[in-house]
Amino acid sequence: MRDNKTSQAAIEYDANVHKTIPRYHLFHDETLDLVKSTVPKPLAWLDTGCGTGTLILKAIEQFGQLRFVAADPAEGMLKITAEKLANNEITYVLAGSEDLDYTDDFDVVTAIMVHHYLDEEGRKKATKNCYDMLKQGGIYITFESIRPNTETGTQIGLKRWQNAQLLNGKSPEAVDKHISRYGSELLPITIEAHKKLLTEAGFSTVEILWVSGMQAGFYGIK
Repeated sequence: MRDNKTSQAAIEYDANVHKTIPRYHLFHDETLDLVKSTVPKPLAWLDTGCGTGTLILKAIEQFGQLRFVAADPAEGMLKITAEKLANNEITYVLAGSEDLDYTDDFDVVTAIMVHHYLDEEGRKKATKNCYDMLKQGGIYITFESIRPNTETGTQIGLKRWQNAQLLNGKSPEAVDKHISRYGSELLPITIEAHKKLLTEAGFSTVEILWVSGMQAGFYGIK
């Protein structure tokens, strides 16, 4: 039984995520750069679906100590995060975005490769919660796997994703296992659907941050 919703055990996540998701390190780089340009001195930051805590660690390095909340529905992920960030003051919450209930509390809310595990209603609730948990003027940043607009585009995208994983050193069996989750355990939506989701949640500014292959980044400002 997996101890989280990714395709590998939590203890193996850091070693494998770069093999699975091309340019994954850029998700964090783009996120931190965007925060610097919009909320240069954040006081409170929620990382929902925090995984193993790498983004928070990088944020501390660049912004210093502020109030961080690390939330994840997987106990195994939170355990690794707590070990990685043992020398820092972090609040840990065992919950997914759809179950968090902070209100008007954060300057920054991040959700990196998290909500594509949720169905339509779950994704709506999670996104609305992220909106509600932001202070006025705060920023929400999310990266997700996406669905192209056509079936042909989807098949081409999946083939490229498959090839990238093989080139990054994953075994054919592991690659096939991961790709088989697309559309069953991974529930991607189109770029336009993402923008609509953020707009309907209430964000006054909704933009595409980054796109490459089968992943994209978005942000909304409250």
